[in-house]
Amino acid sequence: MDIKEIRALIDLMKKTGLAVFKMEKEGLKITLEMAGANSVIQTYASAPVAAPAVPPAAAPAAAALSNLKEIVSPMVGTFYSSSSPEAAPYVEVGQTVTPETVVCIIEAMKVMNEIKAEVAGVIAEVAADNGKPVQFGQALFRVK
Repeated sequence: MDIKEIRALIDLMKKTGLAVFKMEKEGLKITLEMAGANSVIQTYASAPVAAPAVPPAAAPAAAALSNLKEIVSPMVGTFYSSSSPEAAPYVEVGQTVTPETVVCIIEAMKVMNEIKAEVAGVIAEVAADNGKPVQFGQALFRVK
């Protein structure tokens, strides 16, 4: 990847209002992030990182995780498991969900966005922390 391609990506981000862009290509990993109102762009590049080996004892656990469906964040924002600090969480581990079940809220730019499961199953894991930032595509829940 040369500087012209990187500049083209930056221009595309500016035109579309995209805040974060991540890409891996031929051993190069690049992340572009728009920062604040002054539109400063930060770039990070690194060599590829080898995936850690799965110890034989952990192999069954890894296989079990691969059978789970993930409910991922459709946006960057703050994850909330309930409608208010005093309210019970929308869903908990062991609860059955349908595609229309609201599972959480993600606050983005002072707007509270209800996130639906979009899959049917049983919540196996809550993968995000309440009140903490989440990224686009980050796993929020894992469903059996």
